[in-house]
Amino acid sequence: MIIVRWILIAGLFLIISHYVPGISVASFYTALVLAFFWGAVGVLLRPVLVVLTLPINILTLGLFLFVINGFLFWLLSTFVKGFAVDGFGYAILGAALLSLGGWVINSLLESGKKHRDA
Repeated sequence: MIIVRWILIAGLFLIISHYVPGISVASFYTALVLAFFWGAVGVLLRPVLVVLTLPINILTLGLFLFVINGFLFWLLSTFVKGFAVDGFGYAILGAALLSLGGWVINSLLESGKKHRDA
């Protein structure tokens, strides 16, 4: 199930790069690398950033999480060859679309799992 989710998130990176003009992904291999690092950054770095920015998150009623996700999206573009983001606004948009798409993918996979278990 993890491999299916990984491949779907990689496909999501490709779809986002196709529709958002400021984001480019060179190949499916690059998208797979991005999906792997997006998961790793989400597990290792994002919780630390959320805790460190907790006061500003409270003041903005959680909207600062868009900035954190955009920063992490942009950060990936600095060290993954073949992935480029033209500006921070595109990074925030890409991260928001990726989060929305990831939510849809997780929902579909979980509902499929419930139907198989029943």
